[in-house]
Amino acid sequence: MKRFATLLAATSILASCNVPQPQVEVLDNDAITPVSRPDSWWQDRHAAQMALAAEAHWDIIFMGDSITQGWESNGKTIWDANYGSLRALNLGISGDRTQHLLWRVQQGALDGQTPKLVVLNIGTNNSSDNTSAEIAEGVKTIVKELKHRMPFTNFLVLGIFPRGEYPNDRNRQINIGANRLISRMAFDDRVHYLDIGDVFLEEGGRLDPAIMPDFLHLSPEGYRRWAEAISGS
Repeated sequence: MKRFATLLAATSILASCNVPQPQVEVLDNDAITPVSRPDSWWQDRHAAQMALAAEAHWDIIFMGDSITQGWESNGKTIWDANYGSLRALNLGISGDRTQHLLWRVQQGALDGQTPKLVVLNIGTNNSSDNTSAEIAEGVKTIVKELKHRMPFTNFLVLGIFPRGEYPNDRNRQINIGANRLISRMAFDDRVHYLDIGDVFLEEGGRLDPAIMPDFLHLSPEGYRRWAEAISGS
């Protein structure tokens, strides 16, 4: 009887192994899937940037989202003072996420260019929908694409800037996690990572509205601090 019970239990285990298991949905990381944006103004700005890039040889190219685009507005005076005499190009587009910048690169935004340095600042707009790991993978994918297209260029990958007034802000914490992962990537002697986030923060980690009025975009003083922080890079 004891032997029968043992066999019965074994049969039950085997039977349970044959029961179809629920399928676990594997979600794609949209942060590494290149995609354009349908907005006409975005398409127009991308086209204008493509044309501008093709007009000349550029030594320094900034790539990113609205924070980079802001060199044309709040940061203009600082840009002119620091980069005006250099062959520097701003390829920031407001609202871009990693997938949008990746698409722009793959569409030839920098084709034919051999800049000495590309400054990359992207990822904060992903923090609303993506995990830290997904954002870091998005940045890594962009860097890989840029390196492939510009084999003689150096790259400065900036840590995603802090956002939200206080350190416990959800999106800021996601960006911190992404930066931690990005900093551990196996970059080589052409790719350098630099986190300058502390230059925007007060003691205790609070963001001063005088530096980021909306706790995301930089004031003129914020751009001054950005330029100063990377001046030796």
